[in-house]
Amino acid sequence: MSRLEAKKPPLFISEPLTRDAVSQSLSVLSGILKSSYGPAGRLKQLHNGVGGCVCTTSQSSTLLGHLSISQPVLRVLTASVQNHVSRFSDCGLFTAILCCGFIENFRSLNVAPFTVIKISKHLLSLCMDHLKSEACGCRVSVDFSSVESLVCLVRSILTSKPACMLNKTEVDHLTSLVLKAFIFTVPCHVETNAVLGKCVIIPVKGRRVVDSTVFPGLLIETPEIQLGKPLAVKRTDSNMIKIALFSVSMSGDGCNPEEGTVSVHHGISLEVSELNQLLDVGKQLVKDEVGLVVCQKVMHPSLKQYLKENGVIAADRAGLSVMEPLGRMTGAQPIASVHSLSPGCYGSLKDLCIENFASKNFLHLIPEDTVICSLILCNRSETAWDELKRVCETAEHVLQLTVKEPLALLGGGCTETHLASYIRYKSSSLPASTFKDLDCSQTQYQLVADAFCRSLESVARSLSHDGEEILTDMAYGHCWFVPSGSPCVSKWSDLVSKCSCGMNGNTEDLSWRFLQGPSDSSAIQGCPKEPSAKVAGLLTLDCFAAKCSGLQVALETANLILDLSYIIEDQN
Repeated sequence: MSRLEAKKPPLFISEPLTRDAVSQSLSVLSGILKSSYGPAGRLKQLHNGVGGCVCTTSQSSTLLGHLSISQPVLRVLTASVQNHVSRFSDCGLFTAILCCGFIENFRSLNVAPFTVIKISKHLLSLCMDHLKSEACGCRVSVDFSSVESLVCLVRSILTSKPACMLNKTEVDHLTSLVLKAFIFTVPCHVETNAVLGKCVIIPVKGRRVVDSTVFPGLLIETPEIQLGKPLAVKRTDSNMIKIALFSVSMSGDGCNPEEGTVSVHHGISLEVSELNQLLDVGKQLVKDEVGLVVCQKVMHPSLKQYLKENGVIAADRAGLSVMEPLGRMTGAQPIASVHSLSPGCYGSLKDLCIENFASKNFLHLIPEDTVICSLILCNRSETAWDELKRVCETAEHVLQLTVKEPLALLGGGCTETHLASYIRYKSSSLPASTFKDLDCSQTQYQLVADAFCRSLESVARSLSHDGEEILTDMAYGHCWFVPSGSPCVSKWSDLVSKCSCGMNGNTEDLSWRFLQGPSDSSAIQGCPKEPSAKVAGLLTLDCFAAKCSGLQVALETANLILDLSYIIEDQN
């Protein structure tokens, strides 16, 4: 068959970073991300052009997931950031802003991209070595025998997303709940390969945030079970409740037409035949002393009635989300067919009761050993609840990552400015052999190092949204915010009480410079020091694993984009 239209040749775009369209798109994306960053970040409303729901957010996962990006260069950038967020849940905006900064600062240099990439990789290795060393002044050890650093970590995550609309009381309440829920998921009996449990979030919208609460075990909404009536549940000889978990529909509504045709003999009712088969399953469950049956999908009313008459509690429409944690909590194996029941597929529960919350009735499944818990999460509006859910999931994931690597990094921009100070100090004292190994001149190295540092500092500057002056001290390399409209004074220490992360106070005779101004590496007196003592109060902390990964992803993605010489687009 001949073509109706001639096939078009592919479009070749050489040196894409020199194109105005790419530069403008990168600048717009960078502006959107920077204006969303931090506790004072500006919210974004996202909606499509033909109506539908409106999303209000400042989270990178939601922003990048809803933005329609046509530029291939930016699609590479956003895909890298989204992949990072899918693995770590945190530091998405940090990664994206830093990557944009690297691209913008590196491409303005009069240095060959190949040389820039080699030097920047060396600078990254210096950063990573410093962050992993005991002498690092922006690293904090997380002590799990005390909740102080864990509280700081969770609070920093909760307060970083203004769309959650939380006040101090609500932040304190949710911080304690998230930590309590996390502790429930830690196994009591540690084995060789211990696996953390899971927190299942149950939505309750239109209620106060402080009404949120956490339960050990699992809650399953069951509207047909009435509160106040005694819950008579069948138990085994060991006083445990045997549970069966069905992932197959038990509605008796016939086969799925997509699976093929079914031949039925004359005079035989398919519906009656299926119901009889379901009742046979019910008889087997009763015989096996099962006390609770949970079905992911719909259960036939006659089967539910039969089970109820025989002392078996039935809950259907449980949904896919609870199947994995329920199986893990009880040891039950999901039954995918009603044709055969294996004695080994049942699980067990310690107890079962009814809980009422916000006019909803829940079956509360209480296990022998708690590694699964249920967080009833409340917020006043649907938009705020959606944002809060993602933040609580991020906090849980960050705590899990911190268990594996009990470290945190100072937040509030202090890690970025500290690393910039460290790189400026380190790059000014490298031996000549380093430049020879990298096949570059000292001037080229210094140019790239300065662009690297300015990119880090641009992340810290992105935390300012109300015209604050931003300073960095010469001793520790930390970030200090001077409120906008402050009077002119001879000493900055009269206007600032502590640095942005809360680690350092202005008790020492510190020297500062403007973060926006030209850097002067000679002004830094040696390597940035480690703070001698923490100022009283809560620290702002970031996830160590997520931020280290974000730093690596940002530079690797920027280098990949800098190395692009052609973009080839299929026009058909």
